This record gives sequence, C-alpha cells and structure tokens, in this order.
Amino acid sequence: MLCMTADLSDPHIPRLLVCNVLYTGMGGAQSPGGVVVVGDTVAATGDPGALRHAYPHAREELVGGVIAPPPVNAHTHLDMSAYAFQALPYFQWIPEVVIAGRQHRGLGAAVAGADTLSRLGTGAVGDIVWSPEVMDTLLAREDLPGVLYFEVLSPQSERADEVFRAARTQIEAWRAKERPGGPRVGVSPHTPYTVSHRLMRLLAEYAAGEGLPLQIHVAEHPSEPELFRTGGGPLWENRMPSLYPATFADIIGRDPEPDLTPVRYLDELGVLGARPTLIHMANVTADDIARVARAGCAVVTCPRSNHHLECGVFPWAAFAAAGVEIALGTDSVASGETLDVRDDVAFARTLYPGLDPRVLVRAAVKGGHRVLGTTMPFIRRGEVWREEYRWAAGQVLASVNHNVV
Repeated sequence: MLCMTADLSDPHIPRLLVCNVLYTGMGGAQSPGGVVVVGDTVAATGDPGALRHAYPHAREELVGGVIAPPPVNAHTHLDMSAYAFQALPYFQWIPEVVIAGRQHRGLGAAVAGADTLSRLGTGAVGDIVWSPEVMDTLLAREDLPGVLYFEVLSPQSERADEVFRAARTQIEAWRAKERPGGPRVGVSPHTPYTVSHRLMRLLAEYAAGEGLPLQIHVAEHPSEPELFRTGGGPLWENRMPSLYPATFADIIGRDPEPDLTPVRYLDELGVLGARPTLIHMANVTADDIARVARAGCAVVTCPRSNHHLECGVFPWAAFAAAGVEIALGTDSVASGETLDVRDDVAFARTLYPGLDPRVLVRAAVKGGHRVLGTTMPFIRRGEVWREEYRWAAGQVLASVNHNVV
C-alpha cells in the first residue's frame, strides 16, 4: 500500500487506471482492463488484478468507461456540418432538411466539421466530397488522416465516358497534392441507383487498378431493394425525372427481378471485385452478406443516422459471423446529430443490447483504420500516454464480465 506521506503529485509514482473496457489496438478488447502510467509513458496494460500485483505502489484511479485509441469516423459528410439536426422519415428528411437547407452546405461547413473532428481527437476520417474547393482545402490539412472520397453521380449511361474522364482528371490532379500524414484521395460512386452501370464499372476498375479507396452507399433504405426488385417504388417516384433515363433498367443495364438486390447487382457487375467499402447496408439478405464476405469487402454502419431516418437496423451479428470487417461512421450532422463516433458507440450499445461492447469499441477503432488504410496507435509499454485515450464520460459503457475476446 502507498505510504501516507508519499507525494501523490510525484510523476514517478505509477498510476493504475482501471476501466470497464480496454482496447489497446492489439488483439481483442478486454473487460475490465487497466493501464499503468508512469509520468507520460505507458508501463503496462492488462488485467487490473495482475497489474495491482505487479505495481503494488501504484495510485489506483477508477476511470470507468473505455480506454482505447481515439475512434475513427469512417463515413461522414463534413460539408453538411452547418445543418440543423432533424430526425425525420427518409423521404421527408430529404426535401425538408437536405434540399431546404442546401444554402448551409459547402466549404465553410466542411472546414468547421474538420475542425470539430480535430478538436475531438478523431483517429481518422472518411469524408464524402463533391465540391472541388472542399477537396482542395481538406487535402491540404495535416491534422486529419484518412480518405477524402470524391463523389461521382450520373445515372445516364450515355454520359458515362464523359463523366468518368472528367472525374479521373480531377482525381489524378488531387493525388499529386497528397502529403505524408495527410488524407488520401478516394472515389465514391454515390449509389447503385444514381450511377449508371457503365460509369459504376469504369470507376470500380479505375479504383482497383490505381489502388484508390472506394466507398459506395448501398441498401440504406428499404425502398432501395424494392427498386431493384420492381423497378419502381418510392425511390423512383421521388427522383427528379429530368436527371434520369426513362426506366430504371436503363440505369442498371438489366431488368429488375424479384431476387435482384443492390448487392447482388454490384457483385454481378464485377464491382465487388474492387473491394469497395459499403456504407449503411441496413436492408440486406443473407445472400448479400455472403457475397460481401466472399469479396472481402468491409462495411460501415451509421447507427444513429439510420435510426433517425427510419432506414432500418444494420444486422451486425450476421455480418460479424460472416467475418466481415465492420467500422462506424456518423453520416452527416443533419441525420447523425454529432460528429463524435463515441456517440454512435453509446447508441449502438442500446441498439444491440446483446452485443459485447468490446466488439463495438474495436469496430470504432481498428475497423475504421482498416477501412481507411490508416495507421493506428497502440497503447502498450513504452508508448506515450495520451489523455484522449480516456473516452469521455458521456460515452461510458456498462461493465461486462466475459473472457477476453
């Protein structure tokens, strides 16, 4: 036991920080966990009981919650950061929030969002960018590693070659501006129903050949699988006719059919071979999950956004059982409320009460870094201790009593 006359402010006295969930970045997370810190250096990590035995003079601090590297926001729209958050059904949210508030979208919002992520200590970011000025500005930043995915949208097949050439020219110019430690450039064909089959294939082949990160929004709302089954439904009825061809079959280059899904369509088109990261994936079949697993694609779920827009619930357990890498994102402030992924971890804890919280923490950290191809810090002996490894009290997870996963 620590001597009563000892100076508790002495930086040479070890501190034993005990938490509900510890994820060091290596292996699986554990619960409970502990980290021994001497000065500003990590001395040991592991089971609190073993650490108490090894460091009997350590000053113990019950910090609760989570100790882990900062989480990764693997999917967001920073240029919508000035929007007011509103939880509305999807087809009400688009006109009443996205379209009605479009004057708030742009460079200023993107910079403010990036500043927020930097202030939060976010480990990395996957941002969807459609404005060249936003790409130019965010690409110059060195405080946010990750990927800036240039969004491409064009449902008219006859324009595919023209749109692809323009996108490739822009992307190659931006890639020349990448700098060590800063974000990389990627590409995002918007969705399987807003990008023609020819353009989708051209972009996927280009990304695969150049080693470009690729993200696609897929199966976000139940109306999307309906569109691929029937060629109609709310998505088609709510489109802007002047921007779309006469039929949905013209976009996808084949007739809709009862068993066709967005994932099956992308697989049979050859797009999954480029191993894109698939975003949302809340409305999928068992066959879809098997196809994603076989292709080696990762997925990003945005729990709060999907809930607020009444899109459905991402089938976490089924994807995990298939061995699919899962990461977390906030989507836009307009639908996800904040840019802090730890808020999505906390919400997912209530959304999936049977899911081990250690799995959620790992997904928010390692899953995100794997999706974006960024370097993850480790909490291990000899590394510098950073206070941001202690996740804020608002994201405290309940204790669990399981073996290390």
